Amino acid sequence: MINMTSSRRPRWLILLVVVLLLGIALVLDLTNRGLVWQGLWYLTGEEDPASQALGFVYYLGNYIRAQPDTQPMTPINHADVSPFGINTFLQQEVEVAKRERTLELIREAGFTMIRQQFPWEDIEIHGRGDFTDRRNDLNGDGTPDEISAWAKYDNIVDLADQYGITIQARLDNPPAWTHADPAIGSFAPPDDLQDYVNYVAAVAERYRGRIRYYQIWNEPNIYPEWGEQAVSPEGYTELLCRAHDALKAVDPNIVVISGPLSPTVSLTDRNLNDFIFLVRMYEAGAGRCFDVMSAQGYGFYSGPTDRRMRPFTLTYARHLYIRDIMVAYGDAHKSIWISEAAWNAQPEDPSIVTSQYGNFGIVTPEQAARYMPIAYQRAQEEWPWLGNISYWFFKRAADYERNQAFYYFRMMEPDFTPLPVYDAMVEYTANLTPTLYAGVHQAEDWAIERAGGAPLVDAEGAEFDQAILLAATSDAADCGEHVAFITHGTGVRLRLWRDEGTSFVLSMNERLLDLRGAMHGQEGWVNVGVPEANSLLPQTHRWLICPGTAGDGQVRVDSVTVVDRTSNHLYLLGSALLISMGMLGLAIITGLRGRFGLSR
Repeated sequence: MINMTSSRRPRWLILLVVVLLLGIALVLDLTNRGLVWQGLWYLTGEEDPASQALGFVYYLGNYIRAQPDTQPMTPINHADVSPFGINTFLQQEVEVAKRERTLELIREAGFTMIRQQFPWEDIEIHGRGDFTDRRNDLNGDGTPDEISAWAKYDNIVDLADQYGITIQARLDNPPAWTHADPAIGSFAPPDDLQDYVNYVAAVAERYRGRIRYYQIWNEPNIYPEWGEQAVSPEGYTELLCRAHDALKAVDPNIVVISGPLSPTVSLTDRNLNDFIFLVRMYEAGAGRCFDVMSAQGYGFYSGPTDRRMRPFTLTYARHLYIRDIMVAYGDAHKSIWISEAAWNAQPEDPSIVTSQYGNFGIVTPEQAARYMPIAYQRAQEEWPWLGNISYWFFKRAADYERNQAFYYFRMMEPDFTPLPVYDAMVEYTANLTPTLYAGVHQAEDWAIERAGGAPLVDAEGAEFDQAILLAATSDAADCGEHVAFITHGTGVRLRLWRDEGTSFVLSMNERLLDLRGAMHGQEGWVNVGVPEANSLLPQTHRWLICPGTAGDGQVRVDSVTVVDRTSNHLYLLGSALLISMGMLGLAIITGLRGRFGLSR
């Protein structure tokens, strides 16, 4: 008789040794940030191994509750701008040279847009229709001197033009004369909303053709941004809609941006959850009153890779729920811009930070520097509905707010000493190759190069009424006007218009492609798939579209759709592998049973 107990003991010992070795390997991996650590960081945004383990449990909850419906393959309007924006307080700088130095450093860091406040209280200071500043005695004679309240803002707009920087103008902060009762708070909307509408129109009239993007108010869902009163989605919607109509009356090309909703899980009358606030805005008719939805992108207590989707947790990806609400209310075609994004590198010392200590999370300056480039990159790779992301913030004019937690979001000290996050962004943007990832990208996208003077023209039937025009050339060797871009995905489709008989040249990775078969018999707007770009795993391709020599018509490029079916492909491969392994295991077991007579 065989002693089964003694024969099995070595097997259990081997199993115990294997488990022990695996445990040691796991500890070493997590301690040294190996593959397992990287995988958990990718899912949870946590760096501490214990937090990663707990975070992974929370991440698994994604599979037992409904996830946001984002419709990522929908054409998106106003997502074509560069993602690199930053908040500035140029109005606080008394010296023109400091304003200029600020914009110079911002441009060197690769930022192309500033979110700049145009405070109502600093423009229409003393009364309705009064744009003269009489607050200061400039020559020291004891009498306040009169200067134009516009002068400072004219200079800011001039400098932005000089450095090729786009302005997103934030319009809020009412002057004292707009409130009969000061107890309502300085941030409250005016007693008469028409006063705000008039101010908005005045700013738009003065900078017509120079400022296109206007944001209406800031964080109206929290205290104190709506004053010493209960917040009101319906009240904000009325303010937004009236401002929208005034701006469009000045210039229909103005882009109206909603006020960003502060991320909060609070349900009080002073601080209302951003999702509930937005739903009530839509129910009040806000859908017609903005071109771009605005949200905040703070990371709070986890890094930029956090993929744990819970509506009661504040993470960098919280705007996915905003997107879900937009889709539900028929606004899938609208983009989201992030008005403020950053991690708070405040000192871990309550004696220094005495106001709101820890309320925004606490990271080291080195973590803040590592996180921000990752945040920008993730947005480009995963969220095609996102447009501009404005870092919060460049600098303050002085350091008297060092006791406040918000001060430590800064990128640079008041004396222009750069912090690690500034250097990190300089390096990131300098080495970035603009690339189109999964999604539908309009021809005017910042990552699509229009060379040789190829114009952007109005085009009936285009997804958003504009397309790039490529006119036929007489010289086959001269590409002339052309479009160039880089894609990363498992497939590419082009939306084109060509007149009858007009040809064009398409190359991928410097290899000419022949799409005559794909476009045979088709005229007008055509969605053209490129079979040569199809792949199992994502690949990077360089594209060039040139006008042809045949015909005297036109070719218009409307959009580029990049597809990434990696997850579907891996799912199919994984399923096939599991089935194959199961069949192989079954065959082995069947063979062993037959070999050793175990079937009896």
